[in-house]
Amino acid sequence: RATYSDGKTKAPPKPCAGNQGTQITVEDLFYNVNTRRKALKNPNEEYAKILEVVSRYAIHNSGISFSVKKQGDTVSDVRTLSNASTVDNIRSIFGNAVSRELIEVGCEDANLAFKMKGYITNANYSVKKCIFLLFINHRLVESAALRKAIETVYAAYLPKSTHPFLYLSLEITPQNVDVNVHPTKHEVHFLHEDSILERVQQHVESKLLGSNSSRMYFTQTLLPGADCSSNEVVKASANSSAVTKGTSDKVYAHQMVRTDSREQKLDAFLQPVNNPLSTGPAEVTTEVNAGPLEGAVRPQDAEMADVSDLVEMADAQEATVMPGGLSESGHLSSDTVPSRKRPREDVDIEMEKDDTRKDMTAACTPRRRIINLTSVLTLQEEISNLAHANLQEMLRDHSFVGCVSPQWALAQYQTKLYLLSTTKLSEELFYQILIYDFANFGVLRLSEPAPLYELSMLALEDPESGWTEEDGPKEGLAEYIVEFLKKKTEMLKDYFSLEIDEEGNLIGLPLLIDNYVPPLEGLPMFILRLATEVNWDEEKECFESLSRELAMFYSIRKQYIIDEANLTNSQNEDSDSGSTTWKWTVEHVLYKAFRTHLLPPKHFTEDGNILQIANLPDLYKVFERC
Repeated sequence: RATYSDGKTKAPPKPCAGNQGTQITVEDLFYNVNTRRKALKNPNEEYAKILEVVSRYAIHNSGISFSVKKQGDTVSDVRTLSNASTVDNIRSIFGNAVSRELIEVGCEDANLAFKMKGYITNANYSVKKCIFLLFINHRLVESAALRKAIETVYAAYLPKSTHPFLYLSLEITPQNVDVNVHPTKHEVHFLHEDSILERVQQHVESKLLGSNSSRMYFTQTLLPGADCSSNEVVKASANSSAVTKGTSDKVYAHQMVRTDSREQKLDAFLQPVNNPLSTGPAEVTTEVNAGPLEGAVRPQDAEMADVSDLVEMADAQEATVMPGGLSESGHLSSDTVPSRKRPREDVDIEMEKDDTRKDMTAACTPRRRIINLTSVLTLQEEISNLAHANLQEMLRDHSFVGCVSPQWALAQYQTKLYLLSTTKLSEELFYQILIYDFANFGVLRLSEPAPLYELSMLALEDPESGWTEEDGPKEGLAEYIVEFLKKKTEMLKDYFSLEIDEEGNLIGLPLLIDNYVPPLEGLPMFILRLATEVNWDEEKECFESLSRELAMFYSIRKQYIIDEANLTNSQNEDSDSGSTTWKWTVEHVLYKAFRTHLLPPKHFTEDGNILQIANLPDLYKVFERC
């Protein structure tokens, strides 16, 4: 036992009996400062302030046991154990509601000479007043700038006028800390304050982003003995649904969805004068001689598609492109004419005269081929396993906003605005159609056969082909491509409706969806890649790589749309007509097909093909802060 007065010992320390630890007794604290003694408030308020300070130091020093109680009381108001963790101390002082929502944070920066560790609450927890425990070099201090920086991050996650719980411990080089800001040394500033605040802010935001994927709700069970009949439950649910549907349930402005994907737009009935994306070297005629065109049933156990659907498909529109041919300069010219409806009678007459009547059903519609190849079934299973359910729901119920460019388009889903890569989505769509409707395609017939040799020469002239003199003469390579593809003619025609005649001319392409003709400017490069990039040795890899190349050729690609626009401008034609054509195709053909046919893979959420660029509630928060 030792007694001190004015910082000096009154007598030498004496041994005494007692519990292990240090006990400090303070008496007559303000005996020589009467002004401070008069400034004290009532004992309860002063005791509350003492409890606050001690409890915060108890949380910071988790390896030490703290106990606080009034003189004469037997129960401690604050008590922590020496073997308790920081989270245990927070639980005992602030309650279980805080401790179960804590996220551990910690970062350091050698350049700024600081370390940070602590615990913060996630977006599930919020209170009316911010609780901020800040220790710098193990001293309890305050920093208004740091508090404001962190609350700015939380403003995007918490409801308005609510705040988080924060416990942070910073270790900064002592010479960088300025404690002479306030007479009580309670508020501090430090060197490189803006840089350290930004670093802490970024780390806190990264932790909140990872914890914002879910919300937790707690329900209260009925008390024992409470009676609730099933009739009351039904009545209560009916009343709640009526309130939800009625006008009495107020919907706030930042929660309103002002569009409905099920509503018809006026321009859906106005097909443009030019047929969508019908450009190329030869006339293309749709034939219905190989199977269903678009609406084929995907489950492989269905032996035949629905008869009524196939009857409608037999009335499919006929896409026609006027002959353009290959010009002397080697470019592809394109002129389009309005599409026309094929008379039903003509279709029936053609089918009666055709020798393939045995492949028709009783309704004069093509019979669907059942494909049981293991490789194809495996590819179908891979597509379904990689599908992202939330993206599929978003594409199914989206509202198309408009085209930013041939490559990008805007779509709204609920209160969010998304930027979608039309190129990548259309490529994935055509790949999945090729796999799911394998060997069941219609044919886009070219009115003028396209020589594979000339297409190969055009592709080799393109710098994109990567041809060098070491590869040999272009003529020899073109002849090799023709002979190689002629050997694969039977398989290409049977499985992919890609028809090549005996002279080495391309005469037919697969019809994947109605009212869509691929940009035929990419045909030369497709022929070159068909011979060089497809794995022809293994069955599964062959079907997969061939489908990928076909899908890339069919997809909307920016360079071909821009080339078309430049071509029409050079010929002094109306530039708006060209853009209207591809925009109409993107909105009414491709994005319509995305709703029902596309199973978006999971990697679309990570590789930037689908980006959220705006969210209505967040925009309202920005406006409120402004």
